[in-house]
Amino acid sequence: MMSEETKNAFSFENPDYRHTYWHTCSHVLAQAVKRLYPEVKLAIGPAIENGFYYDLDSPFAITPEIMEKIEAEMRKICKEKLKLERFELPREEALKFMAERNEPYKVELIQDLPEGEPISFYRQGEFTDLCAGPHLDSTGRIKGNAIKLTACNAAYWRGDSSKATLQRIYGIAFPKKDELDAYLERLEEAKRRDHRKLGRELGLFMFRDEAPGFPFYLPKGMIMRNTLIDYWRKVHRRYGYDEISTPQIMRRTLWETSGHWEHYKDNMYTTVIDEEDYAIKPMNCPGSILVYEQDAHSYRDLPLRYAELGLVHRHELSGALHGMFRVRCFTQDDAHIFLTEDQIQDEVARIARLYDELYNTFGLSYKIALSTMPEDHIGMVETWDRAVSALADAIKSVGKDYALNEGDGAFYGPKLDFYLEDCLGRVWQCGTIQLDYQLPGRFNLEYTGADGEKHCPVMIHRAGFGSIERFLGILTEHFAGAFPVWISPVQVKILPVTDRAQEYAETIRARLEALDFRAEVDERNEKIGRKIRDAQMEKVPYMVIVGDRDIENSTVSPRHRTDGDLGAMSFDQFAALLRDAAKI
Repeated sequence: MMSEETKNAFSFENPDYRHTYWHTCSHVLAQAVKRLYPEVKLAIGPAIENGFYYDLDSPFAITPEIMEKIEAEMRKICKEKLKLERFELPREEALKFMAERNEPYKVELIQDLPEGEPISFYRQGEFTDLCAGPHLDSTGRIKGNAIKLTACNAAYWRGDSSKATLQRIYGIAFPKKDELDAYLERLEEAKRRDHRKLGRELGLFMFRDEAPGFPFYLPKGMIMRNTLIDYWRKVHRRYGYDEISTPQIMRRTLWETSGHWEHYKDNMYTTVIDEEDYAIKPMNCPGSILVYEQDAHSYRDLPLRYAELGLVHRHELSGALHGMFRVRCFTQDDAHIFLTEDQIQDEVARIARLYDELYNTFGLSYKIALSTMPEDHIGMVETWDRAVSALADAIKSVGKDYALNEGDGAFYGPKLDFYLEDCLGRVWQCGTIQLDYQLPGRFNLEYTGADGEKHCPVMIHRAGFGSIERFLGILTEHFAGAFPVWISPVQVKILPVTDRAQEYAETIRARLEALDFRAEVDERNEKIGRKIRDAQMEKVPYMVIVGDRDIENSTVSPRHRTDGDLGAMSFDQFAALLRDAAKI
């Protein structure tokens, strides 16, 4: 009889088993492609966070019709219950094996493997693939009717834009058909909520081929952006931050001192001014350091909190760009805190409370991950270990749990990343708290301690929203464009029933705007039903229907976007209702 522990090991809830399941699906995908289209060359096919993919070099475009044929062949392979067998070959035999099968990408992968190590393959029926594994023992373990190929996109070989352009087929699979159906419904809902689509429809933001990766804010998007920033400023003033602004372009020597020129240059845009190298800032921290250097500091000044809404530019590959989620310029809601080592725990706890307030305002729950030292780093391992322990102790002191994310810290320090969960259960990395023992030393920063001696401060880098652009994209999808009243670009749409009501409608608009509400009048010569439908499509929180009876009685007839008609009431009653609805 199978033990409970063994059952759990083979449960789809187990991430390792799920990864193995999806990895085997990628091999089934490759086998199906080679059966149908032997001329296609195989690149790589891993399991990923949500499913699997395979990169292919195909002489023809892979269309939805072709994907349907591949999917059908995958179901046949699952029914054949082919056994997966692992075997190894010495390097030269492995190279010959793949060269004979005319698989140049596999040959290149083998050539890049370390000398002297056996090279592993997996065989299933007539198909064999270069792979380290692990895999399921049979294709029969996969439920063929619960497989779906979801997309085909372009991808560069090894992520290098100078190399061959491949076609990447994505897929998903589950042990049960109803689980696949539920997942596909979530995908459809995500499409309906796509912030790029809603951003255009609601007049919030757009992108143009003339500036790939650089967002354009439209008038209503600017209202949302400024409202969000006003809220951010209010909260940060309350938490003791001083706002600063630092230059976007600074000398190469600054970025050499900070380490960015050595460790981050591939992501930086550079320029030459007066025959000298400069860089457009990819991060705000060096500018904050220069502000700190401006004055002498005592331990009594610390913690010193500099907040900055800094516009930064980072070079992203064109294939990685994704609406507001991955752009080439964005505004970080940044802050840099200079403090003593014994202040770390209290300050991290303070930041955690601030983040609680930010995220709770939008009804977003979150989880935390502690990211440790990456391979490409500056500073001594002992210092890194001290910083990791300090962050772990600090976040535990406020009762927060965290997962460990080995090797994913910034090059100058470990970090706590805050992952927000939206209404569809999707997770977005937004907030971060990075503890830095390195940059203050590289810039020779000092403060005078209680002992009268000079000491080097510690530095915390942190951003709550992560970036204004990404956070607005997340909010757009989380609320499906139906934003809370306080941040909605238009809070009230006034809909006159007849031409006679136009003047009264304008009076209501003026009175609402005098109370700092955002209101518009629909002046079109359309029937009231059409005006109501259009306002609902615009996801305006409140509509005010204005007819002859409202004019006679000096009333308004509000309608909520989800609750419907609220009945006639006085203007003051409606203003009070709005005031309550717009509270943060």
